[in-house]
Amino acid sequence: KKHFYIFKLKQLILPFLLILFTMCLVIFSNTNLYAAKNGLFLWANSIVPTLFPFFVATELLSHTNFTYYLGKILNKFMKPVFNIRGEGSFALIMGIISGYPTGAKIAANFRLNNICSKEECERLLSFTNNSGPLFILGTVGISMFGNSTIGLLLLVSHLLASITVGIIFRFWKLNIKPSSITASSYKTSNDNISMSNLGGIIGNSITNSINTILLIGGFVVLFSVIILQNSQLLNVLTDLLSPIFAFLHIPEKFAIGFISGILELTNGLNIICNIPEKQLSYNIILASFLLGLGGLSVLLQVWSTIAKTDLSIKPYIIGKLLHACISAMYTFLFLKSFIIFNFDF
Repeated sequence: KKHFYIFKLKQLILPFLLILFTMCLVIFSNTNLYAAKNGLFLWANSIVPTLFPFFVATELLSHTNFTYYLGKILNKFMKPVFNIRGEGSFALIMGIISGYPTGAKIAANFRLNNICSKEECERLLSFTNNSGPLFILGTVGISMFGNSTIGLLLLVSHLLASITVGIIFRFWKLNIKPSSITASSYKTSNDNISMSNLGGIIGNSITNSINTILLIGGFVVLFSVIILQNSQLLNVLTDLLSPIFAFLHIPEKFAIGFISGILELTNGLNIICNIPEKQLSYNIILASFLLGLGGLSVLLQVWSTIAKTDLSIKPYIIGKLLHACISAMYTFLFLKSFIIFNFDF
């Protein structure tokens, strides 16, 4: 009976939390409205302009043989370095150019269309879902830090860490033989764009892209409200994190921004970047860590993207933890090794 009651209790936890969240939405409607507006503003001004055009472009390219020919050209590079067939280079390139969650979206499409094996798509998940250069250089570097050089430093560290994680994950499920995929059949099945159906394909691409961008916007708004509602909980988590920050000689005032960034990337980065500190390297290294991690909001976006596939979320989680640590390490080395990157006063 004890096991039965424990099982029933576990089943009731999630409904209880959802009921509590709904009650908080009603009770604190004024503050929730303010948080939701900020989330919408952030989404409309920072995310939609940078990501939506790339979503449409990747959707259109998926209806051509571009991926097939790109795979043939880059197979000699992708296979020995990342243990992924050449077609995976499309996810790597677009993941670098576009930003979250384009890499994961392409990896999921590859699996649905049987372009890459399950193991290869899971390797792609681990390192191709990255923060975009427009976001790092423009939003973080110029808008938040007010310094384009810092943006460049964060971008270089981010990309180097992504490639490093990809090299590490070439050994993911190495002993499992990948399923055979016939390149010629893949080419034929994707050669379906012509002048006669161009209008329909563009329409479908825009519709799919709107669905994806609305999904991202929903997560941003939701987490903006959650962060505001749980400000007291964030303070408790900050107190728990303070000893770790003290051990690492990081000022405790960064803890609240760090916790917020783990939940939702953009809000956390905004807090971290705007904390006044003479040793700016603290702000930069923590920002680099959060950019590599992506946060819980991005994790849920990726999880929803791969929900229709047989891909596991585990390699993504491990990959992002590695990416965050390695990116912060590269940033630290650059700050200490090059005078041009010395921003401490």
